[in-house]
Amino acid sequence: MTAVGVAATNAQMSLGLPYLRHGRVVGLLGGSFDPAHEGHAHISREALKRFALDELWWLVSPGNPLKTRGPAPLGQRMARARAVMDHPRVRISDFEARAGTRYTAETLRALTRACPGVRFVWLMGADNLAQFDQWQDWRWIMENVAVGVLARPGQRIAARNARAADVYRHARLRSHESWLLAHGAAPRWCFVNVPMVDISSSEIRASGQWAVRDGAGA
Repeated sequence: MTAVGVAATNAQMSLGLPYLRHGRVVGLLGGSFDPAHEGHAHISREALKRFALDELWWLVSPGNPLKTRGPAPLGQRMARARAVMDHPRVRISDFEARAGTRYTAETLRALTRACPGVRFVWLMGADNLAQFDQWQDWRWIMENVAVGVLARPGQRIAARNARAADVYRHARLRSHESWLLAHGAAPRWCFVNVPMVDISSSEIRASGQWAVRDGAGA
């Protein structure tokens, strides 16, 4: 292994990342996962198939900078995520806490530095696409990382009206080309309809089924 390869491997290990071969396609699903549920698991399985991902990582964030209410302790959310998503090609990661990143663009910069040669695909829902232009450095994200958008049937019109969708209309792949998403230079994004599981983290919290444990470790 070259000196560059050794340095990259050491960086990956220090950030809790596995060794990744050059050209590996890794999907990234970020969020607070407060709590994780079958809906997250369902879209992850769909993303693995539709975007031809080698693996997928759940990036469980320390907190969402767009939300005023703090989430449950990271350790509790990580444990719940592992219980919900038991899949050989899905990894539950606390990378953002380890790397000290807060915003998606910061996280992606840190990941691309730590894992040179890996083809990352950022995954998000159509609701995120609608407000994507409010994200910090959203244009950098589009220009540097492939983006896969998963949406419930019927959300296509709203997503098409998103500013990001309009600005990067030229870079959009058709849904039947979704398996090619990671195999080309950014900007590159694809919108696919995926039947959704009718459940949300907010509904689980409101029902009282998600009790926050004080002092849960990472």
